[in-house]
Amino acid sequence: MKQIANYIKHSLIISGMLLTFSCSNQTDEDISSGAPVSQSDKPAKGVFPFYKDINVKPGLNFEVVSWGKGVDSIGGYLILMSDSAKNNYNSLSVSRKGIITDAWNMDMDNDGNPEIYIEYLSKKNVLDLNVYEYSGGDFRKINFPPLTSRMKKDYAGNDKFLIRNGNLFRSFPIVNPKDTTVKAGAVKVLQYRLNGNSFSVDEVKTEE
Repeated sequence: MKQIANYIKHSLIISGMLLTFSCSNQTDEDISSGAPVSQSDKPAKGVFPFYKDINVKPGLNFEVVSWGKGVDSIGGYLILMSDSAKNNYNSLSVSRKGIITDAWNMDMDNDGNPEIYIEYLSKKNVLDLNVYEYSGGDFRKINFPPLTSRMKKDYAGNDKFLIRNGNLFRSFPIVNPKDTTVKAGAVKVLQYRLNGNSFSVDEVKTEE
């Protein structure tokens, strides 16, 4: 009797395993064959207007994510720091008035602390930068200098930020201050330097 009972018990276990395996296979087949998936399981499109993953070094990443509903130029953005080598994670949340167009990492002052540059359209054709240094486990904003009144005389937007050999430049077409018409082939180039968490700017080229 004991042997019969063990045999029945053993058969029931095997039958249960086969049933579970069969159900699992059926589920996989349904998904792979294109069976309908509920709307809640589908990733929403256009949730984040901007996303970029910036790899500073192996194990250290900064992700920049913007969000906002309604007006494109109003919302917020996040900088997410992941240091998997040290099992350390941090974030910064910032409100924004502008459309983020790019983001990148530099270390212009060569102090070993990464700086995250957030490029955004503050107006329809006017670019600006927000800069944050990550140091000592925290984010610290570095004020980016506005154009001087003398520089603004030749400026009417359509500028570009450029990185060349680890240096940061800004170029824009030179306009006539009286009627803001662009002078043919005329371009002004500015170079930015960072020292002691303070930016300086120099005019390095004016092409006519």
